[in-house]
Amino acid sequence: MRIGELSRRSGVPVPTIKFYVRERLLPAGELTSPNQADYGPGHERRLRLIRVLLEVGGLSLAAIGEVLEAADDPAQPVIKVLGRASEGVPPLGEGEAGPELEQAREEVAGLLWRRGWQVEERATAAESLAGVIAALRQVGHGGFADLMDVYADAAESVARADLDYVQRRVAREELVESVVVGTVLGEAMFGALRRLAHEDVSVRRYESGVAGGGASDA
Repeated sequence: MRIGELSRRSGVPVPTIKFYVRERLLPAGELTSPNQADYGPGHERRLRLIRVLLEVGGLSLAAIGEVLEAADDPAQPVIKVLGRASEGVPPLGEGEAGPELEQAREEVAGLLWRRGWQVEERATAAESLAGVIAALRQVGHGGFADLMDVYADAAESVARADLDYVQRRVAREELVESVVVGTVLGEAMFGALRRLAHEDVSVRRYESGVAGGGASDA
């Protein structure tokens, strides 16, 4: 297909497609003349992936480039691609360096040890979690950090479901893409589901006509 058709099918403007090619986020099309190139289904698929990572996942173009570079390298283990994708997710909160952040880091280290999670203590996600805890303390809601293990239980279940989905993919291209999409967009999906659950539980608990939490949450 020509670049105009690729633009129409993917929803990405032609100038943006050309920019992605220049930045090596998208492979160049096959030249059929000095000023014409053909593009295939792989180009459309890559554009759709870039679009969701950018618009829904919130990754920067630089982060997307790093993820795609790792994904395109057949020598890269899938776990490394997963790491690249995780690092690209915007941090949830970063506390300022100080006693609160150091204390929060110790709490995160304790969580990792307590649950036996095999991750680096200073991994991007661990630092993000420490930043969130430090911010909670600064605004007087440090008690919310006591829910870490409850959240961790849910996170383990979601992580297993993510990887079960990934393992159903056979071709490496599909496997890598499912890792990237599941990691980045899974964050957005989990957050949206949490907000929906909050609304439902709030209605049942506070607007059911039974004061003091007497209504069932089931």
